[in-house]
Amino acid sequence: MNCNSNGNDQLFDKMKQATKSWQMTCAGTEDLKAITEAVAQSIEPGDIILLYGELGAGKTTLTQLLATALDVGEDQYVSSPSFSLLHEYRGKIPIFHMDLYRLRDEDDVEAAGLLEVFTQNGLCIVEWPDRLGSSVPPVRLDIEIMKDHATDRQLILTPHGASWTTRVSRMTCLTPVYKST
Repeated sequence: MNCNSNGNDQLFDKMKQATKSWQMTCAGTEDLKAITEAVAQSIEPGDIILLYGELGAGKTTLTQLLATALDVGEDQYVSSPSFSLLHEYRGKIPIFHMDLYRLRDEDDVEAAGLLEVFTQNGLCIVEWPDRLGSSVPPVRLDIEIMKDHATDRQLILTPHGASWTTRVSRMTCLTPVYKST
């Protein structure tokens, strides 16, 4: 599956103006790998990705594939930081992987000193971002993962900020989800 821009810039410009989110059905790990590689190609230092989904939806799997696409070596096992709250990995850029599942709310997140990670010059990936409350960064990419079957996943990518909107709109493997009027 190809997930890069096909050069039809006028179509993409119209899509990004008319859409809010993009979606993809992943019929297994190869499809999920395609979207993570496309996202990895568009990553810039300072980016933030928030991952939404139930337990077992594939948030950590998506993070593992994204880390691989960003050249995190096999010597750095990417796992969910449920107990440590934060793991850091070295690849093309630093990756800061947070799991806020055990925290109650934004006060707990702040008390743990995790809000400072958003100012780092790397990629910040957050699982269970609902715990951030009003501390959700305004410029970010939200990825919602929903299980359809044992191996199928539905991904909905919602960019926040002009830069993310442009980058996501150029990923041709995604289908635009139009705003309701």
